[in-house]
Amino acid sequence: MHERQTKKCLNLARLWLISDARNDAGLDRVLRNLPHGSGFIYRHYHLPPPTRESRFRHLARIARRYGHSIILADTAQLARKWRADGVYGAPEHLGERRAGLLRLATVHSLHELGAAHRAGADAALLSPAFPTRSHPGGKVLGINRFHLLEQRAMMPVIALGGVTRHRARVLATGRRVNRWAAIDGLSSENVPAQTLA
Repeated sequence: MHERQTKKCLNLARLWLISDARNDAGLDRVLRNLPHGSGFIYRHYHLPPPTRESRFRHLARIARRYGHSIILADTAQLARKWRADGVYGAPEHLGERRAGLLRLATVHSLHELGAAHRAGADAALLSPAFPTRSHPGGKVLGINRFHLLEQRAMMPVIALGGVTRHRARVLATGRRVNRWAAIDGLSSENVPAQTLA
């Protein structure tokens, strides 16, 4: 993997929590229990705009208190307006490169990995590494294909899709993959808070 060694990449969180309608009720607790300096990607596409912004501001206050990076799944313009640390989305929707905004691209294939590189993304969330609740029965990369794509990445890769602490260790074995993101893998009511640290 040939990562761009920018200041943003060097400070890129290793652990990322992604919001979703199904994990919303536990987000306050999980944000408080994540290791200091983790990342939080706020999606909440299911909410109408005023409610979405209000929920973002509430969760952002908690996240900042614990030193977490806050990324908005929307336009760069809205990310700046809401004072997010960055923007998340498909490579073609990341907008222009602007100083100060971290740009995280969603990637599912070699083609999209190339698009993320051309768009100047600071990191790629490569998914789905494993079967997920978000897309039951959907096609997954699996460990071998994930590693093949990760090796070709010109930026840091964040593993996503069915990733748990155990699966993150499996992906990292003998590799430089040391960043992962999850919705359920960090938010499950069955996961005691102390295991999130």
